[in-house]
Parts: sequence; structure tokens; C-alpha cells
Amino acid sequence: MAKKRSEYDYLYISARIHAMENRMLTRERMERMLDARTAEDAAKVLTECGYEDFPALTPAAIEHLLDQARLELFADLRKASPDPGIVDVFCIKYDYHNAKVLLKAAAMGTDPAGLFIDAGRCPVRQLREDFEREDLDHCTPVFRQAVAEARGVLASSADPQAADLILDRAYYEEMLQAARSVNSRFLEGYVRLSIDSANLRSAVRSARMGRGADFLKRVLIQGGNVKLDSLIAAVTGGADLAGVFARTPLEGAAEAGAKAMEGGPLTEFERLCDNAVTAYLTQGKRVAFGEHPLIGYLYAREAELTTIRIILTGRLAGLDTDAIRERLRDSYV
Repeated sequence: MAKKRSEYDYLYISARIHAMENRMLTRERMERMLDARTAEDAAKVLTECGYEDFPALTPAAIEHLLDQARLELFADLRKASPDPGIVDVFCIKYDYHNAKVLLKAAAMGTDPAGLFIDAGRCPVRQLREDFEREDLDHCTPVFRQAVAEARGVLASSADPQAADLILDRAYYEEMLQAARSVNSRFLEGYVRLSIDSANLRSAVRSARMGRGADFLKRVLIQGGNVKLDSLIAAVTGGADLAGVFARTPLEGAAEAGAKAMEGGPLTEFERLCDNAVTAYLTQGKRVAFGEHPLIGYLYAREAELTTIRIILTGRLAGLDTDAIRERLRDSYV
């Protein structure tokens, strides 16, 4: 484990981030995007947040803007951070997304172009070349092993869900390892809460599908704060799901999850899961300097990109404003 850096090492980047938070997509700006006369008018609000004007507002243009913003965010903060490993924690998921794209395209004999997100630790071009040569020596041992195992499962069973489970498990394992290497309790707390959130979602969906304990043991991820045995008992044995998550940030989400297990809507449950993680990370705004503002800002900007996609694509599709609004999560700022 790396030596913990002093909070004073983060003086410059913390001050800069607190200033950049003023340009983020606030709830007031979201509402203006929702109430704008046209989708094009909604997009103009984003110029206040530092985004460029769209030459033409299309789904492809939206994705291009989001991809570029993400790349610039990671590149900028990796250079500015006293410990670039913090940024890597947020990049890992894109390596695993791209691995899933490559594996499924190879299994189906299709071209994966256009499905990649080039924001991982490994550039997509290099990852694709290495994958096709079956030589992933540039990648971490955990990643290499997971890809090889998932490739074998797809070849033997043609079961994409089984392959995804292998990659998801490795993703959270690497994410937790990366957080520990930074030696930040706040960052590790975020990862553990993310694992708890993923496990809660899996438990609720499994219950809705009528799956049993054996299936849950396959899909649940180690490394969270909540004991997996307690969660399995709550789903399969009729125990109190909210009680399992009592006095944790996910208690409210678990209460909604219990209702969703009985056939209630998933929308509010999913929203509360995401809001619990946001609420944890907003602690970063209240810290003057240290790694906390950087970690919170990284998460918040990624959430902002998701919000932009939801609003603009919803407006382009002609969705009702209330239907778009109910999909939005709590704002970081």
C-alpha cells in the first residue's frame, strides 16, 4: 500500500476543484433544460457549464460531446492530481466495458466499432489489437485472467450473462485494490458503497425473477460493507431487507427495494441507490482540501454527463418533461 499523502499535497487541486464546481450542472440549470422550448435551446444551457455549442443536435453528436468531455476530465485531473491512482479508480469500468464489447463481438462475428468508450486505463486501439492477438500483457493480471475466463465461458456455453458476471466480479476487485493502493479511507468507502449498491440491485432483480440462493451466490460481489449471507437470507428467507441495510446510506433504497421485490416499480428504487452514493460523495464538497474534493468531483462530473444524456436524448425523442425528470438523480451541487 502506498504511503498516505498529506492533505496539504492537495491544496492546489482542491482549490481549483471548488472553483470548477460553480460551473457544474445544478438542479436549476437542469430545470431550465427541461423547460426550454426546444432540445436545441436546452443544449444552449450547457455553455454555462463550459461545454461547446452543438453544430447539430443528434444522438451521435451528444455521445461525441460526452466522450470528449470524459476524456478531457480524466486527462486533466490525472495530470493535476498528486496521486493519479485516484483517477484510475474511475477509469477501470471502461476497460471492462470495452472487454465486454470485444468478447461479444468476437462471439457473434460482428464489428464492435462505435460501441467502445475510450476512457479506460488502456487505449481502445491498443486493447483491441492485444485482444485479437490474445496477448494482454499490457493489462493487469486480474483483467487478463478475467478476460481469458470469460472468453472460455463464451466459447463453451455461449452464455453472455456468465461472461459478464466474471468481468463484473473482476471489475469490483480491481476497483477495490486501486482504492486501497491510494490509501484513502474516503475513496475505499466509495468503492465499498458501490459494491453494496450493486449487490442490492442484484438481490432485488433476482427476487423479481424468482431466483434462489444458488443464483445469488453467483452474482453477489465480495468487498462491500453488508454481509452477503444476511442479504441472501433477506431475499430467500423472507427477512427484512431494509434491516440488512439499517444505519447505512442505502437504508432508504433497501426499503424501496423491498417494495420492488413484490412487483413495485424499479424506477424509484434505482434512483435511491444512485442518490445514496451521491450523498456519500457530497462530503467532498465540505472538505477544504485533501483527496475528498477530487474524488467527489470525479464522480459528480461523470454523473453530470449521464444527466446530460438523459435530458437531451429525452428531449430529442419528444418524451414528456415529467417522464424525463423522474429519471434524474440528485445533483451534487
